[in-house]
Amino acid sequence: MSGKTPAEAGHSIVLAGQSIAYRLRRSQRRTIGLTIDQHGLRIAAPLRARHGDIETLIRRHAQWVLDKLAAWQARPPQERLTINDGTVLSILGRALTITVTPIGRARWQWLGDRLHLWPTATTDAADLLEKALRERARDLFNERLAHYAPALGVTSPPLRLSSARTRWGSCNRQGSIALNWRLIFMPLPVVDYVVCHELAHLREMNHSPRFWAVVEDLCPDWRQRRQELRELGRQLPLIAGNLPPPGQAT
Repeated sequence: MSGKTPAEAGHSIVLAGQSIAYRLRRSQRRTIGLTIDQHGLRIAAPLRARHGDIETLIRRHAQWVLDKLAAWQARPPQERLTINDGTVLSILGRALTITVTPIGRARWQWLGDRLHLWPTATTDAADLLEKALRERARDLFNERLAHYAPALGVTSPPLRLSSARTRWGSCNRQGSIALNWRLIFMPLPVVDYVVCHELAHLREMNHSPRFWAVVEDLCPDWRQRRQELRELGRQLPLIAGNLPPPGQAT
């Protein structure tokens, strides 16, 4: 995704006799997009789009909106993962075993396919795990940006780790890229797709055919990887104390 994210405004619309709340976000985009996730209906629209045209589009897709909202409401609540000694997580497509030793100062250590955590009374294992994964994610994302940037003839851009609720990545007009740290739970080819997607915005700050041509040059099988991102994004572990994973794929 590209550009700076403006504040979202709350609205409601009546569909089939039901009052449906939605959040409207305007940005430098060309089309109106509808997204439904655990937070409800979200609309992304161009800055100059008329409100009447936005609601006409929503009504045109009324049954889809109602069906998707009902499906989200029917989902069982996602359980938060409790981190114990021996917990196994999938990180970059490989099994990572967590060891927990509640002795000494709060710290962590990576040793091959194991991550050692030393929680304390004030810093629990889940907090340490997130810090360790963020550290690993930052190193990996910087390495992958540096790997793909030369193909566009650009230097590796500044990176910011994100915890966004609805985005896996973004690129602003200053050329800075944000990547969601939870991508660390994805296989590396999926991470590379998101990296390529955001780098492509350095050429095209939109989602035009020219933009997707740039993505395809960098990542020829991007369609397959995007689909995998969408499927795996629904299965990510929810670490105790953290926000849920993004509900909208890049």
